[in-house]
Amino acid sequence: MSRKIGHTEVQYRKRIKEGRGTGEYQDYKPWLTAYDAPSDGRVHRVFGYKSKRTHHSLSDLDLSMFYLLEWRQDVLQVKEQFPLERNITIELAESTGIKYPSVRGIDQYLPSDFLVEITS
Repeated sequence: MSRKIGHTEVQYRKRIKEGRGTGEYQDYKPWLTAYDAPSDGRVHRVFGYKSKRTHHSLSDLDLSMFYLLEWRQDVLQVKEQFPLERNITIELAESTGIKYPSVRGIDQYLPSDFLVEITS
């Protein structure tokens, strides 16, 4: 089966319009979901009791980490597949001499597996 690698600006605009990567607790929408993963690997959708929503895990390791975070007392919320600011990640790559991921001339958004909010 053929898999498309990378995303287009049209796809990015659609995700932004859908509010992906925004929201708090039960209203958070991950940038990538289990349905978006172009992989033959294992993905998981699990309910988070703190957030009261389904979390999308793109690997067994992500799932294990989510379970560890979910049950920690000091964790308020876990946002999976959180998109990093593309212009900032491009700038960081350039300043360190790292080639930025680009597919067919489109600079890709890089998501962090988790953004975790904890109590102070």
